[in-house]
Amino acid sequence: MANKTPYSIADQIALLKQRGMLFNDEQSAYHFLENISYYRLKGYWWDMQEDVSSHALKPNTYFEDVIERYNFDRKLRLILFDAIERIEIALRTKMIYHMSIAYGSLWYLDNKLFENTPLPSDPTVTIHQNIVSELKKEFNRSQEIFIKDQKRRYPNQDSDSWKILEIASMGTLSKLYKNLKHQLPEKATIAKEMGLNLHSELSSWLESITYVRNIIAHHSRLWSRNLVKIPIETLNNPKADWLNSSLLPVQCKKPFLIITSMIYLCNKVTPTHQIKIKILDLFASNPNLPIYKLGFLNNWQKQPIWK
Repeated sequence: MANKTPYSIADQIALLKQRGMLFNDEQSAYHFLENISYYRLKGYWWDMQEDVSSHALKPNTYFEDVIERYNFDRKLRLILFDAIERIEIALRTKMIYHMSIAYGSLWYLDNKLFENTPLPSDPTVTIHQNIVSELKKEFNRSQEIFIKDQKRRYPNQDSDSWKILEIASMGTLSKLYKNLKHQLPEKATIAKEMGLNLHSELSSWLESITYVRNIIAHHSRLWSRNLVKIPIETLNNPKADWLNSSLLPVQCKKPFLIITSMIYLCNKVTPTHQIKIKILDLFASNPNLPIYKLGFLNNWQKQPIWK
């Protein structure tokens, strides 16, 4: 396939007009396209197309409506990043505390505490060995003062868990938790302190939250997105307000379920958080946006956790 010719911003606007896009203020649109790329914005008008093959847009599709969706999504991602920070720090703290008290400062290196599962991409290495390797890479890259101090004072020695896990990524923490032996009482304790009765529920939620965290960290779109990592929906005897009816399959694939999971965890680890209030305020200030594109449909406001 021949490479396409790059389009100037004037050409981009002309192409959008040709496809049926309307503009209240072309000069403003020019400015937006100078600072937000055409293909980043395209995800926000994708469902406004009448015909995906020709890219013809539905009648009354305004560029300003696309920008409204873009700004809404950006604000939602900032709110969710606040939630993820609270969850990640609570998880890190609980893992370090409970595991160190029970098994000592270097517990993360003890393969007897972890499932002996081979890494799918390399069966000669266990998942635990791979996680430790990732942890050590993160440790070696870190510029934190307490890590630099550790390297200076104890060269070539393994770091205490409360230092090395403090700089571990959310993804590494999630994998480390999931790979702990299932019968360890501390694994259950951590789940319970996060508000869940089963470690498998927490593992599922952490994987999904990590996935969403990576979307947000790359400033990617949540709007109208189908998520690859879908969290467990049905909880075993939830300890607090949750969902009182089954969701439609589309709600599980869209951000609604994982956002609801984040609020549940925040209710437990920081009860005074404002995450839900901020989301509801964002919805209220954008009354014309079709939030069902995020999975907020089917009487979502009647669910106990959203009341």
